[in-house]
Amino acid sequence: MLRIIAGSARGRRVDAPKGQFTRPTLDRVKESLFNILQTHIAGARVLDLYAGSGNLGLEALSRGADFALFNDHERICVALIKKNLKTLGFENRARVMGLDALRAVESLVCELPFDIVFVDPPYKESALSALSALFENGLVAKGGRVVIEHAWALPPDPAPAEAYCTGRRKFGDTGLSFFIHESERV
Repeated sequence: MLRIIAGSARGRRVDAPKGQFTRPTLDRVKESLFNILQTHIAGARVLDLYAGSGNLGLEALSRGADFALFNDHERICVALIKKNLKTLGFENRARVMGLDALRAVESLVCELPFDIVFVDPPYKESALSALSALFENGLVAKGGRVVIEHAWALPPDPAPAEAYCTGRRKFGDTGLSFFIHESERV
């Protein structure tokens, strides 16, 4: 079981898939991540690209994001995300897709861009192709943020030309890398 750390659903538990389908973000990593993003969450459009249980997108909705789109290619995860949304009463502020991450990005080209994008692939997968596709297809809003969770020893390098890394944080073996559009770089 996972829990929502803050916001309207604070302390509520959400289900996570059993087995090797997901690697949920640890509470201490999630808390630090949302402390960093806190000024960007209220009213945000969020994409949780490798959603698993929906842990990060659900936390964003609890903290005031207007909308979250969840995507995971595993059917068990899609069903669980829908269940978690219903349990927390967030289903009217969310949409769930069940596609491979790159296919999901391609299918979202006509969507409004997202203010926050969580990219948390299985550690054995590279997030670079998803990061490139997000920026190339205009899915990151002006001033938007992309956060990649990865094995600390395997950072998403080199970042695509459109993406500027604003920083990295280490939590044991886990790393978080933060990106904005290169044109937003100050």
